[in-house]
Amino acid sequence: MRSGSIFSGLVAVFLVAAPATQANEASYEAPLLRLAEVLGSIHYLRNLCGEDSETWRGKMEELLETEAPSPARREKLIASFNRGYRSFAGTYENCTDQALSAINHYMSEGARISTEIVQRYGN
Repeated sequence: MRSGSIFSGLVAVFLVAAPATQANEASYEAPLLRLAEVLGSIHYLRNLCGEDSETWRGKMEELLETEAPSPARREKLIASFNRGYRSFAGTYENCTDQALSAINHYMSEGARISTEIVQRYGN
């Protein structure tokens, strides 16, 4: 999936951008939590549909390392990732056309969120 490498690249660019300043932290938090949830969704769905990989969990770990969040904030980010993972684990047991469609949707959303975060809060 070519879009996977594009989104992965955008996440990498996002991870290079400096964390938000204190003033922007509140507005930065919502898209960051959503990105974590999208990463969890993609991690489940891509593995369900044949990508035997820890790529997306690894991206989440990179995000956590880059952000270096407080314990409470780290817990929120991890909870968002897990919510994304579990929401599809409870829906899809097999790779279906709908699961493939969801992958495409979440890959696009993740790329959009990453781009917006970098443009809005990056250096």
